[in-house]
Amino acid sequence: MTTSSPDTVLAAERAHLEYARDQLRRMQASAASLDASTASDPLNAAVLSGVLARRVASLQEDPSTTLFFGRMDQRSAHGSETFHIGRRHVSDVRGDPVVVDWRAPVSTAFYRASATDPMGVELRRRFGVDQGRLTAYEDEHLTSGERSARSALLAAEVERPRSGPMRDIVSTIQPEQDEVVRSDLGRSLCVQGAPGTGKTAVGLHRAAWLLYSFRGRLERSGVLVVGPNRAFLEHVGAVLPSLGEVRVRHATVDALLAHDTVRAEDSPQVALLKGDERMAEVLRRAVWQDLGRPREPLVLPRGARRWQVPASEVQDEMDALVRRGLRYSAARELLPRRLAHLVMLRLERSGDFPGDRAQEAIARSAPVRAYAAALWPALDPATLLARLLSDADALAAAADGLLTEAEQHTLRWSAPPRSARAARWSRADMALLDELADLLERTPSLGHVVLDEAQDLSPMQLRAVGRRASTGSITVLGDLAQGTTPWAATSWREAMGHLGRPEHELVVLDRGFRVPGLVIDFAARLLPVIAPGLGAPRSVRDNPGRLDIVAADPARRSAAVVEAVGAATGEPGSVGVIVPDAFTDAIARALERAGIAHGRLDADHGDDEDRQVELVPASIAKGLEFDRVVVVEPSAIAAAEPDERTGLRRLYVVLTRAVSGLTVVHSEPLPGALGAG
Repeated sequence: MTTSSPDTVLAAERAHLEYARDQLRRMQASAASLDASTASDPLNAAVLSGVLARRVASLQEDPSTTLFFGRMDQRSAHGSETFHIGRRHVSDVRGDPVVVDWRAPVSTAFYRASATDPMGVELRRRFGVDQGRLTAYEDEHLTSGERSARSALLAAEVERPRSGPMRDIVSTIQPEQDEVVRSDLGRSLCVQGAPGTGKTAVGLHRAAWLLYSFRGRLERSGVLVVGPNRAFLEHVGAVLPSLGEVRVRHATVDALLAHDTVRAEDSPQVALLKGDERMAEVLRRAVWQDLGRPREPLVLPRGARRWQVPASEVQDEMDALVRRGLRYSAARELLPRRLAHLVMLRLERSGDFPGDRAQEAIARSAPVRAYAAALWPALDPATLLARLLSDADALAAAADGLLTEAEQHTLRWSAPPRSARAARWSRADMALLDELADLLERTPSLGHVVLDEAQDLSPMQLRAVGRRASTGSITVLGDLAQGTTPWAATSWREAMGHLGRPEHELVVLDRGFRVPGLVIDFAARLLPVIAPGLGAPRSVRDNPGRLDIVAADPARRSAAVVEAVGAATGEPGSVGVIVPDAFTDAIARALERAGIAHGRLDADHGDDEDRQVELVPASIAKGLEFDRVVVVEPSAIAAAEPDERTGLRRLYVVLTRAVSGLTVVHSEPLPGALGAG
């Protein structure tokens, strides 16, 4: 391995970079010169104009980085070839590659080649980059028989201070991560990833790779990234655009299921019951038990005659529609046509052949539509759910054999609203409304869904996400040890079943690249309590990081926090101050009095401005990362949750947000598990 100041090798690479930039500008100018008005009609011209605009935008260069971050010389049947690997493809006037997209099949070897399996790679070169300039390089000679030393440039990039939103990891993807990223579109994956293993980045990069490899299909069907909260989505929202993928939708679970306004909060007991998978069958029964039974024949006046269809034949048609497995509303639309068909059979048997359009006219006739509507009434999710939660008899009929009388009593509203429009819905109700909406009309499916922090979703929420990928595939990301809800998953097999993916591939990532050893070892003391049997993550960073435990007198706790934050801001990189939710305002006032500028990531104070210091309530810390983290009062963070295990899981999440250093400030005794070891 060699690392050097600018020399002839570095000069040649810099010259290639300038050549690549020239070619990119040429490609951009060529795209900008294309004229959409030459399309055959205005509609096609508008579509083509949008395509060209996106093409021009995708060819913009980011001045803070370089067009390529690596190079490999690979031996093939045609001799030795050189490929420069970058974030986008750049070609010359003849169409030959100047820079190869990191997602291209040929780039796989750059990430996976090793001394034991060089994959034809003779040389792998990594570059040091600073503000768009190549500053250094390292070479690995994979076919020399020598064991490669650990890359200092790679380690420096992984451990580089963070500021602002999450960055892409294309220059540092590890072999086990690359295997997940390049998994085929037809495979649904579940990634169990310990803190700092890059599971979120891997999921986002898989979305980017899929869009590159299956662009035609996925641009039609769509890609969705689902995260736990708005702060998380703001943190990761720049990754895909930085890779040129701007047409990916991001949504929180709450936004995805926003069928109405949430104006109430359930107790943990009620929320747990509403999220139970048994509710799916309760709701299915509630929908279909509204069907009537025909008691009188269908009578249709036509001309001088009155045509009748016996109630038994009508019932047979209704039963046939139910057996077809159609959604309720689709079957309801078909019933008048089926009744019209029965009338047509009688007309034809009588020797009357009224023509092809007669059946549709009969189906639209007032007597047929009124008769069908009485048997198959129109339903809407809100009215149906309000009735179910208000009417003891309706709930008992739907829940018979599924929920106990005590559970039914727990579900029922103590004070039923005057109407569905006046109902005070909770977050848990949103998943029930979504289930009902799908029972009535099929939820459109996307081509691929990336679901992060999946362990925290209830079975009913998982069903809601899964149906949005019913005809596509899904990448599920999470960590069982970080489950912080009463219904948190304890098994990925069970969670994937709720998502409709009993057949899936489970991948375990346990090498931590982001969280330093001292921090992860400290947090891992909680694992035997919160996730028995789950292996502890292994930090592979050279720098063990820093861990400081500060015991403060209760009267000086805020002052100790200010001192810790002040010390953390003396170095570059982001600082997260993670506090019990109830402490947020008090710590904010302490920081303000000390003149420490900071942002707040809670729902009432969030904004889009990036600051070095962010004040974070513990309840929304999941998925975020900061160079240095100050955690305030761990015992209070744990105690805020409904039970000990959930509280310690929340604390585990909080402690593993640091990527360089962690300071714990406490006046209360630390939880017992943290004192061990």
